Amino acid sequence: MIELTLAEIAHAVSGTLHLGSSGADSSSSVSGLSYTDSREVAPGGIFFAKPGETTDGHLFAPQAAEAGAALLVVERELPDLAATPQLVVADVVVALGALATEVIARAHAAGALQVVGITGSNGKTTTKNLLASILSRVAETVAPKESFNNEVGAPVTMLQVTRSTRFLVSEMGASHIGDITRLVKMARPDIGVVLKVGLAHAGEYGGIEQTAIAKSEMVTDLPADGVAVLNIDDHRVAAMAEKSSATNVLWFGLGQGAQVTARDIALSADGTAFTLVLPGGADGAGTAAHVGFKVIGEHHVMNALAAAAAAYALGVGIDDIVAGLEAVTRAERWRMEVLGGRNDITVINDAYNASPDSTAAALRTLAKLKRPGGRTIAVLGEMAELGEFAGDEHDKVGLDVVVLGIDRLIAVGPGARRMHVSAMREGTFFSDESQYVETVDEAYELVMRLVQPGDTILVKSSKVAGLRFLGDRLGESLS
Repeated sequence: MIELTLAEIAHAVSGTLHLGSSGADSSSSVSGLSYTDSREVAPGGIFFAKPGETTDGHLFAPQAAEAGAALLVVERELPDLAATPQLVVADVVVALGALATEVIARAHAAGALQVVGITGSNGKTTTKNLLASILSRVAETVAPKESFNNEVGAPVTMLQVTRSTRFLVSEMGASHIGDITRLVKMARPDIGVVLKVGLAHAGEYGGIEQTAIAKSEMVTDLPADGVAVLNIDDHRVAAMAEKSSATNVLWFGLGQGAQVTARDIALSADGTAFTLVLPGGADGAGTAAHVGFKVIGEHHVMNALAAAAAAYALGVGIDDIVAGLEAVTRAERWRMEVLGGRNDITVINDAYNASPDSTAAALRTLAKLKRPGGRTIAVLGEMAELGEFAGDEHDKVGLDVVVLGIDRLIAVGPGARRMHVSAMREGTFFSDESQYVETVDEAYELVMRLVQPGDTILVKSSKVAGLRFLGDRLGESLS
């Protein structure tokens, strides 16, 4: 974090400073990282005692103090911890965001920091990882770990910025209209990336058009000299160009009009090769380079294009862009992660998140990876947070399985049962080709009985269904 005094922090978050017996004074400086988990606190850090749904961060403040926290941000004074400076605020989460806003404002004022904000219904974490890989080759880069993209995770990441940080990659998720606006006001992106508008979290938004409104918040408040990086293949995203306050729009995609695009896409279990095309070139035809992309799935090519477009907008050359893309070996833990290997059996564990769009994309990849003489097996669990759309969307997945020619379907858990019913209704699946089981353990036993040499297995579900652990278990057993 940029070094601030205790007094400056207190002013930024509108808090009351209690120094107790700490021996510190208001001019004492703090530059450590910020934490909401006491188990991660390092000496010199700031602990935000965030109240939670099942517990209260104040209960863990003693562990944070013992670990060497330089400051406790709390909603009530803790007399037993008087040896550690405490900052009492009305709302810890609001204070976290306020401090992030102050730090980023100071970094911007110094003139070196450039910020990229990324949002979309699918692909945020993968795109963030790809862009961070590219930018870190060029200069000091801060990016979230895992999916730190909400009102807590995003500011925690922002607070890692120092005066020497050149790039901040900020992943911005949302459950409601206005969530992204709040994060944009904290990070003040120079470049806003919108990947896709889909049905992920549609139950919370109230429909796909409401989702589009929420995602458009990424580009509506960009600076006039900023860049909106938009997916030209998604008409809802393309329409955001008219809402953007940035005068410069950079289009990525596979369709006509894309300025950053891919040609000659070739998919295999080892990755996805393609030719990356960027604007420029002496003849105006663009600058092209081959990319040996180790992440499988054509849908991840779109994420690679988004990352390449953002890097290009920041002035990064094509050689560094390609090297950064090729350095990433997987999208993220439990995202199109290739496991297994015994007897040419491949397990694709993609069970961290699932939406209708990402599930359809994963199934298309599975169909294309079928080996001669082998079979494709889809082990699918519930797609969560779809609200009133859940039934119809699970039905569509069952239909996709049949239309794509997937050989076997195993639907796991009550939330996924309609996939099985839908597939059976098509009349082309027999009872041994589509099966429903209640539990992850039953699914494991069934797959292990069915699997044959050369088979390719996709494990896909939302995180709440727990199939990511099934994917790990199958991968270990079949390695």
